[in-house]
Amino acid sequence: MELKQVGFSVEVYGSATELAADDAALLQKARQITAAAYAPYSNFCVGAAARLANGQVIEGTNQENASYPAGMCAERTLMSAAATRYPGIGIETMAISYDNKNGQSNRPISPCGICRQVLTEFEDRTGHPIKLILGGLNGEVYAIKTAKELLPLTFTSDDLKR
Repeated sequence: MELKQVGFSVEVYGSATELAADDAALLQKARQITAAAYAPYSNFCVGAAARLANGQVIEGTNQENASYPAGMCAERTLMSAAATRYPGIGIETMAISYDNKNGQSNRPISPCGICRQVLTEFEDRTGHPIKLILGGLNGEVYAIKTAKELLPLTFTSDDLKR
């Protein structure tokens, strides 16, 4: 038996003011776009903003549905828009924020499992790592070098070929 450790490092900032200017601006866009989320059931409004490799900025929000599984997370909404508008162009950085209407919005949250899987495949298919900036409307901010770090044992298209 062999024991392997799987994990990753997170850069922790006390607030968005400690981020590089372009990352702080992207997080601010993500915070602002939470207002466009459609979340009448959970009241948990999520916004994502991404800077693409071509310099364009794309935004996305969560879109709920009374049939809960039919909703879409902000991250996947954003990636769908990016892939449709700019096919084959990678995402350099994605900032994700939220406004919890039922509680606090003062700590980072991370993408759900489905979004983690989709993020890693987006990285693979565009050949471009996605830096993640995670933060609430205020408080600490996390920066993660690549989305793949959130899902270290990723199921990929290579697994389908074995």
